[in-house]
Amino acid sequence: MSEFLAFDDHGPHSSLPPLVLVHGHPFDRTMWAPQAAAFGAARRVIVPDLRGYGASPVVPGSTPLSVFARDIEALLDDLGVDGFVLAGLSMGGQIAMECYDRFGDRMRGLVLADTFPAAESEDGKAVRNAMADRLLREGMRGYADEVLERMVAPYAEEAVKAHVHRMMTSAPPEGAAAALRGRAERPDYRALLTRVAVPALVVVGADDTYTPVADAEAMHAALPDSTLVVIERAAHLPNLERAQEFNAALAAFLSRVDATAAA
Repeated sequence: MSEFLAFDDHGPHSSLPPLVLVHGHPFDRTMWAPQAAAFGAARRVIVPDLRGYGASPVVPGSTPLSVFARDIEALLDDLGVDGFVLAGLSMGGQIAMECYDRFGDRMRGLVLADTFPAAESEDGKAVRNAMADRLLREGMRGYADEVLERMVAPYAEEAVKAHVHRMMTSAPPEGAAAALRGRAERPDYRALLTRVAVPALVVVGADDTYTPVADAEAMHAALPDSTLVVIERAAHLPNLERAQEFNAALAAFLSRVDATAAA
């Protein structure tokens, strides 16, 4: 139900498919501020805080991607939203893939930014669980300090760095740890990508070391109908680092989706 997740609901309820934006870890819905501002003038833009993040309730333990997806499905049900474009970045992209598996027949387009579809390796599971333990023990600040210049490039604008650092240090450690534990057990979405029946946009920052360009190229190759956009001078958060370029790619994609929906 919609009262579970905190969310922003921008823009007019027009005939255009709404845009639903899913943030990554360990961020919140303000991650999408440039996109909400750019696209909320013409269409409905729905931006939730995932459970455990932002203003949404914190549920400790482990939060699988399937639970995040059910939360989004319930929110959209409660808002009466059908026929939408779903966009996710990083963990949000993996949640978007899980959403497609659960209710892809309701989607008109899929945007996967700076993410990857493979299941976690055994080493990766150990790393994520160890990080969850550390966040519960130490809090978010040390982690945020360490990873800031991987999340955004070292040359990113200071205001962008400050925003990203603020989101990370504001994240509840219990929620972030639960997401890490759940994400460690995620399924492999590579076969799912080959069955996606809607247009897709794959976006990646050229200098992303978490999800390199090669990962984006592999997703682009697997998706039956996709566009790949590599954004120069950006790392893991090109929607913030190079908002103008990211928005241009998203606008072109939405124009195509809108034309198909209107046909």
